[in-house]
Amino acid sequence: MSALWSGKELVESTGGRPIGVMPDAVLGISIDTRSLGRGDAFFAIKGEAMDGHDFATAAVKAGASLLVVAEGKLPALGRLNAPMIVVPDVLAALEKAGAAARARSTARIIAVTGSAGKTTTKEALRHCLSQVGKVHASAASFNNHWGVPLTLARMPADCDFAVFEIGMNHAGEIRPLVRLVRPHVAIVTLIAAAHLGHFNSLDDIAAAKAEIFEGVAPDGAALINYDDERWPLLARLAGHAGVEKIVGFGESEAADYRLTNVSLHPDHSLITASIAGREIAARIGAPGRHIVQNVLAVLGAADLVGADVEQVALALATLSAEAGRGRRHRLTHPDGPITLIDESYNANPASMKAAMALLDATPVTGEGRRIAVLGDMLELGIHSAKLHSALADLVEGTRTDIVLLAGPEMKSLAEALPEGRRFEYRNGAEDLKAVLIDTVRPGDVVMIKSSKGIGFSKLVDALIRQFPADAGNATPS
Repeated sequence: MSALWSGKELVESTGGRPIGVMPDAVLGISIDTRSLGRGDAFFAIKGEAMDGHDFATAAVKAGASLLVVAEGKLPALGRLNAPMIVVPDVLAALEKAGAAARARSTARIIAVTGSAGKTTTKEALRHCLSQVGKVHASAASFNNHWGVPLTLARMPADCDFAVFEIGMNHAGEIRPLVRLVRPHVAIVTLIAAAHLGHFNSLDDIAAAKAEIFEGVAPDGAALINYDDERWPLLARLAGHAGVEKIVGFGESEAADYRLTNVSLHPDHSLITASIAGREIAARIGAPGRHIVQNVLAVLGAADLVGADVEQVALALATLSAEAGRGRRHRLTHPDGPITLIDESYNANPASMKAAMALLDATPVTGEGRRIAVLGDMLELGIHSAKLHSALADLVEGTRTDIVLLAGPEMKSLAEALPEGRRFEYRNGAEDLKAVLIDTVRPGDVVMIKSSKGIGFSKLVDALIRQFPADAGNATPS
């Protein structure tokens, strides 16, 4: 395995004080001893719940090649048998390492934000661009004040492309992160009522997302969803940020990367699109109209960074949904299969609409039913009751047979569902578990959707335990 850094390079990039003999090769960067690999540098970040300095000994035992620690914590660490870089602030040191990684890189860099579809778009870019070059992208949803600099610090010097997800739930959070990343392409996937509890309006959310344009490289571009009604606002804000090239994707006639035809199927989609004047036909391995929208952004970004768009389009055929974001499991029951759609990672009104459409489009078998298992959409503030109640119209517009609800906010939906609608409501995921298992029968399609904090991933796990998945576990969706 090639070195990511040398110890000397990390000393120079962080501006820290070295103690001991610096290693010639640092193989990776870690902030978590549970996933630390032998040869990694361990940055002892102090978080809200835990302090990395408390795990310094564990890092050494796990094979850390060096530790990056705070000056104020040094006396408490005792005599550790490992080289150390001592800094005033460990998170700031990680940011400096990230900035140094960006400065040495010749990769074409893409940054993604939006109210929904960030991780899906990032993962699709990782998947497709890997067919035409070496790609570096953030793990999981490492999109916050420590996740972005960590991903930067892990960026190999020789990668061809790098993809960063940048999230926020308050204004001002994207700005410092995108100035570290300095992308050549900045994508805004969608503006929707996510984190609305921290904002006065969707326009305010758009303005916060538009901070991503403030870090765009001088020769870079803003890539905006032209099917989003707030695209003119985003385009104007991109211009104010100094971005000269502002382009769009979508079905709109104004879009530079435009969908010209789409055929949606239960387990895939077929599209044709005009990509910078070229007609591209593609099969998308993951189903759903919202995935099609994300794919248009992928094709547009690929064109903007100079990738072979035809090869990128071919790679879409093997695209699959991520865990918690539409991944499908074919479960076994003594009397027939059950289809489970795992949407348990996140929820807001826009992603709820996409998930319900996915459930509606998925065929049942035999006497099966469509079952929507819905949990709270978090961070909606004073708008929460109204937005949860409004889901009643969404449910009634689909062929959903049974609705299972849990969470304090979902009580508003329970009260809004019309008389005659078959549903069950419980206080929380744990209370709903037995109801779900008792309700499911062969031929059913079950879609589980909630914000991560509600813990609906436990329901996914419970169904898989009760009705073990077919060989191969997740279907390729």
